[in-house]
Amino acid sequence: MDTWASVGGETTVDAVLAQAGAWLPEADGITISGGEPFDQPDALIALLDGLRRLSTCDILVYSGHPLELLADTLVRADGLIDVLISDPFDIDAPQTRALRGSDNQRLHCLTARGRARFSEYEHASRGKDKALDVMFDDDGSVWFAGIPDRDDFQRLRDLLTDQGHHVRISADKVKNR
Repeated sequence: MDTWASVGGETTVDAVLAQAGAWLPEADGITISGGEPFDQPDALIALLDGLRRLSTCDILVYSGHPLELLADTLVRADGLIDVLISDPFDIDAPQTRALRGSDNQRLHCLTARGRARFSEYEHASRGKDKALDVMFDDDGSVWFAGIPDRDDFQRLRDLLTDQGHHVRISADKVKNR
């Protein structure tokens, strides 16, 4: 099961860097995730290079591909990705590991910075690992960043729907494909 569409809006690396540049001074880290970043390796390398020029933050990248299939791009990205979480999300697998949506996903610390910041996440999830950032857009959209527990968003949707709000979550989009 994938929670992201394989096609969508288009942009340029320069546009992403310009938008991110305004927020980077406030960031303590950068996360790149779905769709699938490695499906556009040239754009990913350009983005990573640009982010490195703009910030000293650590960079975490999620991929639904196994590490072994990413080798060529990872050689080109040497030193640009501090931590990689690889392998596809498996809705049927347990979710007990920090930073992962399912336990089959692997954490790879690729740089000294990555090892210093993320090696502590090679453990079962603890309460302090369960944080979500919430963002509100001018159009009324609400965005969450983080890894929720299974069914958290469905429970939130049901609670808000019971109170008369209209809620659509990414899991709903997957069901309606």
